[in-house]
Amino acid sequence: MLHVPQNRKDGKIILKGIGTSTGVVTAPACVVYSPADFESFKPGSVLIAVTTTPAWTPLFSLASGIVTDIGGPLSHSSIVAREYGIPAVMAVHNASRTIQSGQMITVDGAAGTVTIRG
Repeated sequence: MLHVPQNRKDGKIILKGIGTSTGVVTAPACVVYSPADFESFKPGSVLIAVTTTPAWTPLFSLASGIVTDIGGPLSHSSIVAREYGIPAVMAVHNASRTIQSGQMITVDGAAGTVTIRG
């Protein structure tokens, strides 16, 4: 299993990745593994995924932020997040297995951090 770069601050877990779209948002996480899970996505949630493809684009208009396990500044997730003006952090390794749907998280697209609040 991959090691998730993380720190703890004030009892909260902070995951580190690559910030690819600036902004800060605190919202519930929604882990989505495939298009079969799209109907479980709740508007306003932060989309957590291994990666995204163009088929995932409809979720971006509903998401308040994006976090992926892999990707970088030129990945689909990053480009679409910037188009929608929502914060995004890529390359958070196994974020999709560390973060659980419903957990409150803060995504900081400038710092490249994801803070799990509870």
